[in-house]
Amino acid sequence: MSNVSSIETTNDANIAEKPTIVLVHGAFSNGHVWGYVAGKLQAQGRTVVTVDLPGRPGAPMATDQISLDLYRDTVVQALNGVSGPAILVGHSFAGIVIAAVAEQVPEKIRTLVFVAAYLPQDGDSLLSLAQQDHDAKIGPQLTIDKARGIAVVDYAARAELFVNDGPAPLKAKLPDLILDEPAAPLVTPVHVTDERFGRVDRIYVHTGVDQVISPAFQAEMVARTPVRKTVSLRTGHLPFLTDVDGMAQAIDNAAD
Repeated sequence: MSNVSSIETTNDANIAEKPTIVLVHGAFSNGHVWGYVAGKLQAQGRTVVTVDLPGRPGAPMATDQISLDLYRDTVVQALNGVSGPAILVGHSFAGIVIAAVAEQVPEKIRTLVFVAAYLPQDGDSLLSLAQQDHDAKIGPQLTIDKARGIAVVDYAARAELFVNDGPAPLKAKLPDLILDEPAAPLVTPVHVTDERFGRVDRIYVHTGVDQVISPAFQAEMVARTPVRKTVSLRTGHLPFLTDVDGMAQAIDNAAD
């Protein structure tokens, strides 16, 4: 477990009490998915930064230029603009991204919050972890377009995969919100060490009816890499859309 006090270097008591929250989206999405939760946190007086990873409509880039290192560096750049150690939140694939960030700049992070996320050990990738999750439903619905360098989720399966717990209007809208994902970062192993990533405080937000990263595998990853605290939401894979209040509260309480 981390020694949180060793990385809280700010002298501003207000920032120490209310650190900036930096939100990182997962695969097949962009920063807009955090909109409701970000708004609720801001209404509660929190400072929120939402990151758009490269290769999305808001940050277009050729897929052959996109890498896990680029994702990491994009988040590091966001942290460089924040005063004091931040609460860094990663959803799904972004669990790997924020782990890479913590390995690079542990002093800039107060707490890592893994939301329905891959929680890696050294050498893990999204691909290697997903292959261990025998209860997940996404595998048969996923296609890798090697010529274009992207991963694509079958359109007809998107609603039940991602918001199986959501209302009908959300399920109707959701398929058009899912993006194609640059493939290279998904297969890239992440390097983490006990001395850097391992010293950063972390919590895990479990999603109890998840079809993309199964609840059983979420628990297995936490057993391998223990965290200080766990929170359980009775949602599918996108709690920031189907349980905005619960998701915002879990993040707001992350440093407690």
